[in-house]
Amino acid sequence: MESDPWGNTRIYTSLLACYVDNKNDEVFNIGLALKMYSQSLSEIVTHNVAHTCSYSQWASREILCDRNYMEVCLSLVLLLSRWLNWAKTCLFLCQVSHRMAKTDDAVEGHTQEESNAASAAHGIWKMTFYTPEPVSMVQREAEQAGYSSMITSKRVVMRSPYNTPETYSEDVAGVPMEVFRVSAYYKDPHGLSVVNMVAACPTGGVLFTDDVISWHVPYRITPLLDGTFKVVEIHMGINGQRLDKAQISTRGYKLATTEFHIIVEIPIGAPDGYFKSHAPDYQYHIVYMVEPMLEVLWTAGNGHEDTRYKVLFPITTPLIARPPRHQDNTATGDQMFAVLLGDFLQDVELRNITFTTGVLTVQECNARGYIVQEHVALDNSMGFSLHVPFDADVVLKRNPELLVTEYVLPVSFGLVVMPEEVPFSHTLELHATLEDVVLPSLTGICDESNFYLSVKYGSQGSNFQTWLGPQHLTEEVLELYNFQENGTHFSLIVPYNAKDTAFEIITSNSIRARADLLLYDHINNRALANLFLACTFPLITTNCYSNGTMTAVAVKVESLNNLTPGSLTLKDTSCKPVFSDDRFAYFSFSVDSCGTTRTFFSHYVMYENEIGHFNTRNSYKRTSLATAPDPEYRQTISCYYVVNETKAISFGYKPRGVDFATQVGQGHLDVKMKLAYDSSYQSCYKDEEFPVTKYLREPLYFDVFLESSDPNLELLLDNCWATLHEDRTSTPSWDIIVDGCENQDDGYSTTFLPVHNPKVEFPYQHKHFSVKMFTFIRDEEVLEDQEKEMTLPKG
Repeated sequence: MESDPWGNTRIYTSLLACYVDNKNDEVFNIGLALKMYSQSLSEIVTHNVAHTCSYSQWASREILCDRNYMEVCLSLVLLLSRWLNWAKTCLFLCQVSHRMAKTDDAVEGHTQEESNAASAAHGIWKMTFYTPEPVSMVQREAEQAGYSSMITSKRVVMRSPYNTPETYSEDVAGVPMEVFRVSAYYKDPHGLSVVNMVAACPTGGVLFTDDVISWHVPYRITPLLDGTFKVVEIHMGINGQRLDKAQISTRGYKLATTEFHIIVEIPIGAPDGYFKSHAPDYQYHIVYMVEPMLEVLWTAGNGHEDTRYKVLFPITTPLIARPPRHQDNTATGDQMFAVLLGDFLQDVELRNITFTTGVLTVQECNARGYIVQEHVALDNSMGFSLHVPFDADVVLKRNPELLVTEYVLPVSFGLVVMPEEVPFSHTLELHATLEDVVLPSLTGICDESNFYLSVKYGSQGSNFQTWLGPQHLTEEVLELYNFQENGTHFSLIVPYNAKDTAFEIITSNSIRARADLLLYDHINNRALANLFLACTFPLITTNCYSNGTMTAVAVKVESLNNLTPGSLTLKDTSCKPVFSDDRFAYFSFSVDSCGTTRTFFSHYVMYENEIGHFNTRNSYKRTSLATAPDPEYRQTISCYYVVNETKAISFGYKPRGVDFATQVGQGHLDVKMKLAYDSSYQSCYKDEEFPVTKYLREPLYFDVFLESSDPNLELLLDNCWATLHEDRTSTPSWDIIVDGCENQDDGYSTTFLPVHNPKVEFPYQHKHFSVKMFTFIRDEEVLEDQEKEMTLPKG
């Protein structure tokens, strides 16, 4: 019985089978009751099938090679003729043979009664198989071993399965053959007879190319032939049915003979066969299956005996890799992914599809709106289509360009081969792009104290980062700015003096501040939208009090990014802020201090001072009390008082016991700077040791001191700097000490060290500090090839 993947079933029955009604070896009837059932065993339907065949063209010997058995039958007429000839010429030998048969019975341990009973029931009572060594069995033992035999009115029949212990293999013209050889003892009207029977069936001989199957059968099958012979007929067929020459030609088959072989050629994919799916290692493959038939009729050399040799030989090709193909039918206008996956045989079934969010069955896909359909092409190949909208949650989205969205659909189709239910899969990724991005928009207004900022979402919602100036606005920071949000917008209220705004210009009664709002796509590293909103806000920078006190506020503006408000002073540089932070400095002083000037007008007097920060990077330290250079930051503050207004106040005082110097003098003092060997400052480099070689970032220990014997003097370091050349006014230069402090812009700032050297007579006249060795760089290149070390000049 043979079934193909589409449910078509063929049942082959030998004319000489046990359950065939045999009418004198000429008319044969068979009836079958076929029980058909679905997946539910309770749903069984019975079909009765009957068939009648007529066959009268029996050869003396018929050999049938079917897919699971070998059969040989001999004509009783031929056997009787042989027996009569043998009886006339070999009577003595027959008597001996008869006595030997009886002896064999005794040896085998079977009684005459058992032999007669077996003969009466089956005709054949004993068999001797040649493997090639003889092995004897009675009928019952042979049946238990899988063999069957019978005697009809005209023929003796023997049948053997393949690969039994009593069969053997033999190579014939390069083709492996399974051989079945037996002597059968049976009782006929003339007494006890014996017949020798042999069958040989091919088990190989098939060659494959990419397009053609070549089946080779030996032209001379030596186990069946022991003399001269003549081939009378050769027929080719498919599925047990002969084909005529026209059918063979139309279907592309070929039948040919050589000296050693009969060759049948069948194109792979010919209509009489079929393809079957397989999935080894989860990869899709197919095989082609076809069952050719070869029928040969030959006669022996004497011309009185003929043999009909028929082989039904199912052939399956090796696995043929057939990777699934897909056709991308995506239509961007419909915003719908569409793909067709094929080509599969009809024994393939789609079970599920894996998306980025998980696995869905076909039914679940259709329920969600992801349409899955099955398609059958004209050549009966199958395919499966899938439709998924761009906005589905299983679709990935990214923006390779600002206004372009790329939609990506990764899918894996889960398939099985039926009816074995062997799984395999196919993974693919679909891409589509649309210029469909609507960017978010920003608006803003101001009042006297706040910025009011509004953001309208674009087509991608709130999928961005919000930055205000240098600050990334996290959820916590947003709450500080009165964050309000709905489905399409969000808004912020930002005070003008918030730490994330920038100050552009300050006047005596106002300040110009700016809010920089940026929406940033952090996935693709690009700005989506920005807003630079600048407004002028009222700000009183100076307050004048009737007690002769002035207060002023100084603001760090954007153009002076490196400015430290705490380093600002009034004209008198000793007058520093009473409070400062990173953006503001607050001053409070009396009008007769800190270098304030007074100017009289006809009805009022003006007191004026100046807040400033002195730029020292390209200047040098002077030991004389010379005028400082112009400040890089300047803010003038002034107060006006009415001249003729008089107010009386009372005050008291308490004399102090310490006198202070009240006069400022000028003079000349010598200051020197030396380079010490180490931090102990026990010894310094001498003039003849210069230039001194040092490696980058190696500390340099400097000692700056006054050459004076006056114990009342103290040395204060105001500004120190380094230059590339010996000219201290040359550029480039770099500040080492600024206003008595380390340079805040220096990543390796100056370190001040205490003076503990016992050799120093007046420690207050010495200042010790260390600086790490560095090199000057311009446009990211080291000047004067200074790569690993620096040379300090003398002086």
